[in-house]
Formats: sequence, structure tokens, C-alpha cells
Amino acid sequence: MKYLSLPHHETRILPFYLAMEEYAARIMGQDDIFFMWQVRPTVIFGRNQLIDNEVNLDYCREHGIEYYRRKSGGGCVFADMSNIMFSYITRSDNVEMTYSRYTHAVVAMLQQLGLNASDNGRNDILIDGLKVSGNAFYHLPGRSIVHGTMLYDTDMTHITHAITPSKSKLESKGVKSVASRITTICRHCDISLEDFKAHARKVLCDGEVKLTERDVVEIEQIMQTYLTPEFILGNNPRCNLVKQGRIEGVGELQVSLELNRNAITQINIAGDYFLLGDLDGGLVDKLHGVQFTRESLTEALDKVDVRQIIMNLSTNQFINFLTD
Repeated sequence: MKYLSLPHHETRILPFYLAMEEYAARIMGQDDIFFMWQVRPTVIFGRNQLIDNEVNLDYCREHGIEYYRRKSGGGCVFADMSNIMFSYITRSDNVEMTYSRYTHAVVAMLQQLGLNASDNGRNDILIDGLKVSGNAFYHLPGRSIVHGTMLYDTDMTHITHAITPSKSKLESKGVKSVASRITTICRHCDISLEDFKAHARKVLCDGEVKLTERDVVEIEQIMQTYLTPEFILGNNPRCNLVKQGRIEGVGELQVSLELNRNAITQINIAGDYFLLGDLDGGLVDKLHGVQFTRESLTEALDKVDVRQIIMNLSTNQFINFLTD
């Protein structure tokens, strides 16, 4: 795996590094690519999440915390200069295998520091059973990208107040707050932040790819797609029926439906689930105009395997979620 480095060491806004991932996926050869980055205090929420449900916008504005949407699924996280963001890009179409390979490599890297590290089989890396890294992935043609936090240290006050997870998410993990279920590297290991970064790079990488000033210009062009209000704020779907809950192994779902004479005219599927396929063409479009009954939904989705679109969610589970 090769380490991807920039020509300068200035701190950029978070969307620059997300764009850098996309650019790396375009230019990569046969080698996997990895890089680390840090940002000013920022909340990052998932592609399919509703910003009003996940982010305390008033608190963020009051304390100068930036907030951006990413193109991967998963939940909401906080980043600042006291923690490190990891990005991993590989030539693969198998998202689940890619994700597993990445988390296992990071766990092994932490274990080399004598830490009791493990992964929870979904998106978290743990030390002594507490979350130290939350991760997400998304898929481009022929490429998979995994990215996430690595909490060396962080401002727990900002994490507690800037992110507003639902009660059901916390209850599913048996905890009462965000802060009570996370930990940091510096609590478990006497290593400086810079030494930790050097250790991670040495263990995970065996070479370097250096970007040029021209590469940076192209990354900045991709970055603009993350900065539009339409992308950051997302859709605020009209609805007269909302189905909301948590499915074990899948995550939180909030399905907003607009019905006209009991036929579905609009549907929006929000949540912290992991997206594997085409949500609109593969699922949402097939429900437009369908009568909101179990029989009609079952018939409309008869040839759809929802597990190929939303990780771990079967078609029957999805129909039950809508109709129960």
C-alpha cells in the first residue's frame, strides 16, 4: 500500500480531503492507497442522513464548527486537529471484503502498540470495548473507498453537543451518551500524536505517491461538488407518513412517504445505513405509484434484493418496516 502525500502541509477544509479520495481513486494504479489528514473542528454526516436529525446547527454556528456531508453512508462524526482521519482506496468491487480488510489492518496496527484493539464487525474499531474509530465506505466503478476517524484525543464537549444521535441509537449500544461509549489513543498509550501518525504510516504503507500542484488544482475542482447548499443540506422531503426505527445489523432508518389516494408519490430513505447499490434506480423508483399495501409493495419488489442496495437489509425486512 502506498502513502499519498500533498506538495504542501497546510490544513484544508474537510471536503478537500474527500475530493482527494475521489481523485486518488481515478489515478491509482495497481497499488492500494492510504493517507491521513486533520481538520479544524468539523461535523461530518452521512450521505443519507437528515442534517436536522444529526447535527446541532445552532451549537456548531456558535462555536465555529464546520459541517459537511460526505458521499458515503454511515453515521455522524466529529473531527478536529486532535484526532486523525484515515482514508483508504483500493481497486475492488467487493465493498464488504474491502471494508473488512481495512479494519483488520488498522486493528493489527493498534495491537502492535500493545493496545487491546478489535472491530465490532460493522463500522467501529474498539479499544477495551470502547469506540476509538468510526468508519464508512462508498463505492466508485471498480474502486472502493473507506474513511474514518482515529481519536488520538478530542474535545469531548464538542462531540457531546455538536452531534445529536437519536435515543434509539444510544439505547441499542446500551449507553446514555456519545461520550460514554468512546475513548482516545492517548488514554491507553503513551505516544505523541506525531509519533502515532508515523507508526501508522510505517505499519500500513510500503511506499509513497506524491501529488503535484496540478493534481491539487484538479482536487479543488472535485471539492466544489461538496460545497453546494443543495448537497450539504440535502432534500427536505414532503411527507404525510414517516416510518422510523432501528434494525439490528442495518442501522437507523427513517422512511418519509408522500401518499396520494394511498399511492406512493414520493419516498425518501434516510439513515446511517451503508449503501451498497443504486438506491434511487434500484429501489426508490420501483415504489413510485405503488399502492401502500403489503401486497402491492411485495409485488413491486418481487425481483429486488434490497441486501444488494442497503447492507444487511432483506427485502422482507424492508417491507415489514414499512407496513408494521
